[in-house]
Amino acid sequence: MGKSLAAKIKEALLSVLPVTFIVLIISFTPLINVSERELVVFVISALFLVLGIGLFNLGADLAMTPMGEHVGSGLTKSKRIGLMLTVGFIMGVLITIAEPDLSVLAGQIGNVIPGGGTVLIFTVGAGVGIFLLMALMKIVFKKDLSALLIFFYMMLFAFCALLFESGKGELLPLGFDSGGVTTGPITVPFIMALGVGVSATIGGRRSKENSFGLIALCSIGPILAVLVLALISDGTPIYELPTDSYSFGSQLGEIILSSAISDL
Repeated sequence: MGKSLAAKIKEALLSVLPVTFIVLIISFTPLINVSERELVVFVISALFLVLGIGLFNLGADLAMTPMGEHVGSGLTKSKRIGLMLTVGFIMGVLITIAEPDLSVLAGQIGNVIPGGGTVLIFTVGAGVGIFLLMALMKIVFKKDLSALLIFFYMMLFAFCALLFESGKGELLPLGFDSGGVTTGPITVPFIMALGVGVSATIGGRRSKENSFGLIALCSIGPILAVLVLALISDGTPIYELPTDSYSFGSQLGEIILSSAISDL
């Protein structure tokens, strides 16, 4: 376990340190004004980020990835296409609802759409579920990924044109922001592992290639779902960012503790 955690922290260091060094170098130039307090907060946050990414990646390798592979292989071995597609849709909805990125986005949009963030969460979840179902069909029936991407992106551009035509073009950023949910820390490992499990069980000379591109395909689903919702709803986008300023030091523990309690 210790060696695995060390390897994951090393991977996280390789990902985070280049960006950290760039920010630190820029902070010592006349381009930006950064106080000593902000530098200290940034460095400490970067260290915690490295530790958090390492722990999360270790947990994903130990739990989420094997779970996704076992679910995919088990459903495929059952040879019941309907069951596999149904479970795939349900799993796509559930893991998307559990995605923290989506919760943050839903909290920011306020009253963009009727029902607030709850409607957005279930709309995005349904979009991911439907396109995960299509991604599994693509693996089972060995369809060409590029043809599917071209077709669905043409649909996406058509819906964008409809939004502009209906005077709701300002809602486009919300749709594309929703597509970023499928690149979150919960959705990506599970979808990739699920595709690997299904593809490996089906076999064939191109089994590894068949599992490629599932995230790209599933990313279209939330965008299309939100654009369709925008066409049938009213409202103007509201992106509210927190304006509270916290003092570093004595309040840091209180902030972390209150955030953890609110998430329970």
